[in-house]
Amino acid sequence: MTVVVNARTAAASSSASRQRLRLWLRLLRATRAIEAELRERLRVQFSITLPQFDVMAALSRRQAGITMTELSRMLIVSNGNVTGIIDRLVAEKLVARQPSPDDRRSVLVRLTAKGHSLFATVARAHQGWIDQLLADFDAAEAEVLIAHLDGLPDRIRNGGARP
Repeated sequence: MTVVVNARTAAASSSASRQRLRLWLRLLRATRAIEAELRERLRVQFSITLPQFDVMAALSRRQAGITMTELSRMLIVSNGNVTGIIDRLVAEKLVARQPSPDDRRSVLVRLTAKGHSLFATVARAHQGWIDQLLADFDAAEAEVLIAHLDGLPDRIRNGGARP
């Protein structure tokens, strides 16, 4: 009897493991599809890239400005990547650089008035696109998915276990 129970437990565990792998692949495929669609819409409608949008979104939350290092940490990208993006946004007069009042070695970056205006327009469009792309989920279904996914990054960093 113990052998049969152990075999059933092992089969159930293996089945759950396969399902989790399938879940991961579906999440990855969905994320890539949404990201590709957003990249295209940003490019076509606003002539900006997704990384530029991400930088502008981060800067919109920090009115007084932020250092390049802080921005890199927030976006989880290298300083070099952020520098290139900021250079392009400065050239378009969407972002300004200014010396940090607290540290002469640091430079703060912030959205200009033109940058704030453009970002507000793009953010509204972005929200509408996301709403459209995920319209198959009603509010209750979205809440269930959010509840399941909340905390997942922290659990993964802590070895995958729930607290």
